[in-house]
Amino acid sequence: MALMSRDDYIESLRGMNKRVFIMGQEVTNPVDHPLVRPSLNACAMTYELARQPEYAGLMLATSNLTGQTVNRFTHLHQSTADLVAKVKMQRLLGQMTGCCFQRCVGLDALNALDSVTYDMDQALGTRYHATFRHYLRQVQERDLVVDGAMTDAKGDRQLRPSQQADPDLFVHIVEKTSDGLVVRGAKLHQTGALNSHEIIVMPTQTLSEKERDYAVAFAVPADAPGIVMVYGRQPSDTRRLEDSQLDVGNPQFGGHEAVIILDDVFVPWERVFMAGEYAFSGLLVERFAGYHRQSYGGCKTGVGDVLIGAAQAVAQAQGTDKASHIKDKIVEMIHLNETMYACGIACSAEGQATASGTYLVNLLLANVCKLNVTRFPYEIARLAQDIAGGLLVTLPSEKDLAHPEVGPYLKKYLHSVDRYTTEERCRMLRLMENLTLGPGAAAYLTESMHGAGSPQAQRIMLARLADLEEKVRLARRLAGIEQ
Repeated sequence: MALMSRDDYIESLRGMNKRVFIMGQEVTNPVDHPLVRPSLNACAMTYELARQPEYAGLMLATSNLTGQTVNRFTHLHQSTADLVAKVKMQRLLGQMTGCCFQRCVGLDALNALDSVTYDMDQALGTRYHATFRHYLRQVQERDLVVDGAMTDAKGDRQLRPSQQADPDLFVHIVEKTSDGLVVRGAKLHQTGALNSHEIIVMPTQTLSEKERDYAVAFAVPADAPGIVMVYGRQPSDTRRLEDSQLDVGNPQFGGHEAVIILDDVFVPWERVFMAGEYAFSGLLVERFAGYHRQSYGGCKTGVGDVLIGAAQAVAQAQGTDKASHIKDKIVEMIHLNETMYACGIACSAEGQATASGTYLVNLLLANVCKLNVTRFPYEIARLAQDIAGGLLVTLPSEKDLAHPEVGPYLKKYLHSVDRYTTEERCRMLRLMENLTLGPGAAAYLTESMHGAGSPQAQRIMLARLADLEEKVRLARRLAGIEQ
């Protein structure tokens, strides 16, 4: 068993030579950068929990490739039980970190590629599946973090990839050699890119025959020559550069996104999983999206648990927790959170094996799950802000609370219920601010809306998968129109 510890993982990143830019400066050591480290801590939790016996059933799995114990984030789902365990693992990690822990996209990319490369080989006589599984064995044996990169820059949304004035607005093949491919383009919104060992690139949409060069999927080391990463800003992110933990809200953990630029990156054939097979681009997108929409039923409910707990704690500190309308709001938050979780479990329990043996979620229910996630966290956040009151956005800084002159006044006038200190109240308000307005809101809210596809993408899939004609047939039979 080659499972890395938390410290092993952090040290493994120090040994990489990534090109990273943060706020206009090239950073040679992103591991210890104050804007990056909270997200690294969150990703490291996937290693820490995997070493704790009480979480082994969720965090670990037996590889169908090697028979060895592996981190579940590198595992191919072999049953509906595996799919359910994935969602439960994600909820646990959301509870433990209160943020995005960044490994879900890579896990979903691995599982989608396994079944799609198998189907490609069967239909076209290619050998991508063996290539992919050889690569995955290395990922499992080395216990690596894989970042899945799907979203292209897209340019003018009215135009297809082949119609863009600049061909680089979608990642594409610029050269094929006997040794491999050269690719160019960029991927946006890449969760956890700076904390990853590997980048898996996939097409972002269904492609046509004249867009063969855009039908490309491959894996590269995150520090491969030609890869440049640019860190994305988040609301109130520079608070992490201040000498304050209270004002950050969630000082230990956080998430991050980045733009990944691929400037003529060479990819050897042993890391290529699609190179022009445009007819399978849509299938890869569909299966990846299904897995990732399932993921949101786990991770967002875990973070939701934290926000509900913070709202209840603030109500207790402010003496409002016994009010009937506050109780009703807390119950509504629980109802919405558990509904998302129920959808994540349902699409997992209804999963089925693909031809490669890897299990795929029920795509209809996975899309229902994600469509709920585009709405419910916003309502949970609204209710939390309602319970918190105006101090959520007017609270003075930690330095004011510690000031020798005004600090005592603030501790007096911001005090509420005797059993809770003013600092406890302030810390909980800052955590709520982080999750609903600050850096945490980027993952909990905006990512809930646009991650794994915006709401319209789920609506399109629901219309495609719902089998309306069968529903009409059922109605006609019961109405006595047809036997």
